[in-house]
Amino acid sequence: MTEVKHQRRVVVKSLALISCALLFALSDSVDAQQAGKVFRIGYLDISTASVSAVLVDAFRQELSKLGWIEGKNITIEYRFSDGKPERTAELAEDLVRKKVDIIVVAGPAALAAKKATTAIPIVMTNNVDPVARGLVASLARPGGNVTGNSSLNPELNTKRLEVLKDAVPKLARVGLLRGTGTTIGRDLQLKEIRPAALALKVNLEEIDTQFDAKGLDSAFRTAKQKKVDAIMTISGPRFFAERKRIVELAGRYRLPAIYTQKEFVDEGGLMSYGADFTDLYRRAAVYVDKILKGAKPADLPVQQATKFEFIISLKAAKLIGLTIPVDLLQRANQVIK
Repeated sequence: MTEVKHQRRVVVKSLALISCALLFALSDSVDAQQAGKVFRIGYLDISTASVSAVLVDAFRQELSKLGWIEGKNITIEYRFSDGKPERTAELAEDLVRKKVDIIVVAGPAALAAKKATTAIPIVMTNNVDPVARGLVASLARPGGNVTGNSSLNPELNTKRLEVLKDAVPKLARVGLLRGTGTTIGRDLQLKEIRPAALALKVNLEEIDTQFDAKGLDSAFRTAKQKKVDAIMTISGPRFFAERKRIVELAGRYRLPAIYTQKEFVDEGGLMSYGADFTDLYRRAAVYVDKILKGAKPADLPVQQATKFEFIISLKAAKLIGLTIPVDLLQRANQVIK
């Protein structure tokens, strides 16, 4: 009887060992399949490929540093609506039909992506107040399929206005270029900057702006007619897309201007103060890395911008006959001579 029990114990142990071996083999098989998988990343942007190239490159370079190589273990499906927001929903739905593993979205394209899918993870490169837009439940606990970066643009408009007042002697009237129509992003920014202008005792001339050559020319003519002392734009992908033209017009009309991103100064603009967007795109790649390795968007807090840049171009200042105060130059992260 004792011998029979002993044999049974041996059989049970053997079965257990066999089960463990099978589990390890299955695990190795799954790991091997996962290691050999080519993930499909969707990228959605309301701008154009050429306009967003510098930011997309930063995203791709960071992915590469994290071990994600296009053509090896990832492919990227790019979708640009070329400055036509009405096309964004269609492009988002197309990425969903392609069954991409994750969708990376620039700015307001996040809304179209969220409407298109509640299952595929979505990573924001940058977004103005994603809570107010209904993209996430909260920054700490997104709670759905969306996470990523918030760029803090509404809050930064107050700082830009302060810098402009320091840069331009006797600043009394500022022309604020804003897009036509009503959007959550635009309204959030206007809500922030209007009381700031009152506090600084600056008259704010809000100028509706069409995003084409004729519309931009008209906006600057209006600004000149209203005798503004300087120019600002609200933040948005369409202003970013037209940055070269805007900078040229500011120079032609000899209007000091402060912009939302350093790329405006790269095009010859006077000053910029804002979040480092290349840093935000690199951080978006980190989110992608975590999600492709198994993390859930709902568990990844939305991060607000932490890296900011204040850049001044003395070359642009000279062209319009503006002398930048020394103390302001000392506060800049970069001075272009």
